[in-house]
Amino acid sequence: MKKKNQKFTYRDLQSQSATARERTRGRASGGPMGGGYVIGVDGGGTKTIAALANLKGKILKLAKTGPSNLRNVGIKKAAENIALAIKKVLPKKGKILSTFIALAAVEEEYKFKKERIKKEILKEKGVSKISKGKIEIGSDQVIAFRAGTDDKDGVVLISGTGCVARGWKGNKEAKVSGWGWLDDEGSGFWAGQRGFQAVLKELDGRGPKTKITKLIFKEWKLKNKEDLLKKVYSKNSIRQVSCISRIVDKAAEEGDKIAKSIMKEAGKQLAQATISVIKKLNFKNQKFPLVLVGRMFRSKVVLKKVKSQVKKIAPRVKFIRPKKEPVLGAVKLAIENLK
Repeated sequence: MKKKNQKFTYRDLQSQSATARERTRGRASGGPMGGGYVIGVDGGGTKTIAALANLKGKILKLAKTGPSNLRNVGIKKAAENIALAIKKVLPKKGKILSTFIALAAVEEEYKFKKERIKKEILKEKGVSKISKGKIEIGSDQVIAFRAGTDDKDGVVLISGTGCVARGWKGNKEAKVSGWGWLDDEGSGFWAGQRGFQAVLKELDGRGPKTKITKLIFKEWKLKNKEDLLKKVYSKNSIRQVSCISRIVDKAAEEGDKIAKSIMKEAGKQLAQATISVIKKLNFKNQKFPLVLVGRMFRSKVVLKKVKSQVKKIAPRVKFIRPKKEPVLGAVKLAIENLK
């Protein structure tokens, strides 16, 4: 059993969904009480997670496939990975009443391409079953927020492969950052890129020694600089660079000055994006939830920096780190769309 403040990961949810499936076997084909099912999808920069749930929000089945960030892989590849994830969770019997698909960049340059994205997904084999129910495509930022709170007003700060800050207050919305890997300061990619640069500077003799170099060669089992370049400049280079951020954080925990400075700066950039949203929505002197989502917040250095900086501007803020994966927010919204 998980402790009170321990986060539930994809693996934990998978274990719970297996137990739930055992309990629901033999029930009516329409799902619990014949009510049917919903599907939530979280499409990110490194993976796509789909969840099958009953109408009470109980996750029954989970599946994970490749990335579906529209900026990084395009509509066609994103649709393939989304459809594959959905296909893996579809029940043999019973209706899919509602599906909520959350994607990065879908409220930016892909805002007017939602119907095309939907058509591309439904073109894939084995997913036509969802077309009989409601289908909505929305932002990954919304489901990340809803995974942490049922409040309608508040702010979410996401920092995984990419990063973004977004808030809601009544009819007003504000978004800062989230412009893709070339600009996402404070993201896993951003921190990983700086870690990669620090390693190359040491190897070239252009910069000081850093524990990041030793750790990356050890963890990736590299023999030389050429091995490093092959690993980073692979087909999935965005993911590989982002993964370096974990090694940078490990070096920071071991006291490496360069690694610490990278992670501190990441926290500072994330805090600045959040503060900008807070000011735009006038949350400064009010109570509001700030939901923190993404691997970068596993870093003690980043988390401490974000909290201290934001608290100076908004002393009544309530920090929330969701105990479950953001896909739970997609499930919640799929259910709400039935009301």
